[in-house]
Amino acid sequence: MIAGRYTLDREIGRGGMGAVWLGRDEVLGRSVALKRIGMMPGGSSPDLERAEREARLAARLNHPHVVAVFDLVNDEDQQWLVMEYVEGVTLAELVRRDGALTPEQASPLIAQAADALAAAHEAGIVHRDVKPSNILVTPQGQVKLSDFGIARAQADASLTQTGLVTGSPAYLAPEVASGQTANGASDVWSLGATLFHALAGHPPYDVGDNLMGALYRIVHEDPPRLEGAGWLAPLLEATMTREPAERWSMAQVRDFLAAGPAGTVLTPVPTNSVPGADPTRTQVLSATTAAPAPVAPAPPVPARRRPARALPVLVGLAVLLVAGLVAWAALSGGDGGSQTQSPPAGGGSASSHTPSPSTSPSPSESPSSSTGATPDGMETFIQDYLATVTSDQKASWEMLTPKFQDESGGFGKYKGFWKTIESARPTTIQADPDTLQVRYGVDYVRKDRSRVSDTVTLQLVYDAANDSYLIDGEA
Repeated sequence: MIAGRYTLDREIGRGGMGAVWLGRDEVLGRSVALKRIGMMPGGSSPDLERAEREARLAARLNHPHVVAVFDLVNDEDQQWLVMEYVEGVTLAELVRRDGALTPEQASPLIAQAADALAAAHEAGIVHRDVKPSNILVTPQGQVKLSDFGIARAQADASLTQTGLVTGSPAYLAPEVASGQTANGASDVWSLGATLFHALAGHPPYDVGDNLMGALYRIVHEDPPRLEGAGWLAPLLEATMTREPAERWSMAQVRDFLAAGPAGTVLTPVPTNSVPGADPTRTQVLSATTAAPAPVAPAPPVPARRRPARALPVLVGLAVLLVAGLVAWAALSGGDGGSQTQSPPAGGGSASSHTPSPSTSPSPSESPSSSTGATPDGMETFIQDYLATVTSDQKASWEMLTPKFQDESGGFGKYKGFWKTIESARPTTIQADPDTLQVRYGVDYVRKDRSRVSDTVTLQLVYDAANDSYLIDGEA
């Protein structure tokens, strides 16, 4: 009997803070989980302060996707944290048992965790140890986020210890792996790394026995990318990016997942940095206000928030940038985008594309006095591109300039997106040979038969010697 009230049944888990037991509250007649607090890594006495912190912070949240803390008791010089008992398995155990999850299986689980973390950030709490083993999943698919033991509140500076990196190495954000203090953006990275684990069946980084080598890769190398992430690919891009200021906020992650695969992928807005804050100290987000949602291009398609444009030099976010306007048009409307990844308009090496020779010039096709480009020639090029991009990505990749290929993030990402699109049919095309800009409506149909519509404006370049066009970017 613990504290004259709680009886222990069996040990059901063990972590960095100690063992967790299934028990019973004899006063209220309910099952509870009791965590026996162990030794703080690097410490010399039981971490009662850490336990009190977990109880205090978790009690502040009172969220349906956070494990509730009921009590903190002392019994014979041992500290016990009494918590809500969640019948189920951790996300780590679920993936180990069933294998990698599909985007459709993973998204509702990560969405619930994002909802809990967004609420934590709004309350001034940074979790700092988001990972699959701290996400509990019930047989009904309900998620509970656990272990706020190393979480930190805005006014709480008591946790920092020189030389101590908190969190689990495989899911650490680069700034935390390099020794900086975790903030809300760090939780965003860790949730993205957790999503990676769920989709891939393994962590994004193999730590093994070489901890320092893993930390070096996290800090200095580009984040790993995952083929087959489907409509969740933009989320991985926008969470696992090395610059904290370029990541989505947790509220944006939550809203992206809530919108589902039919939503419109938008370019991330850097909202995680706190103006004037000391970067060496914990930066805690106040309630995050997302960018206003744009008007949906089609009533059946819920609009997904468009965060501000990322820098094109960041390859991971360049895909979202290019895809956000050109290709996600595909996802917004129907025929030509990936399930959740922004459809790149082009995304390939530049090679000229000659209009079909069977197309005979019409009166409207008389060469422009300035460029030699014509409205009909530009329209034919766009029709050819949209017909090619869903069937032969290598050929359509060659219809982009090298600059636009770089902005699209490489052929692998380009192909990975477009292979999920069944068709892309243009509706109206308006071409201006003087500016070499073409604006068109397009209806996309994905391989899963969902439909999206959008309006796209592209900048072309014209090769007068070959009477051919290439896509050079978005206008």
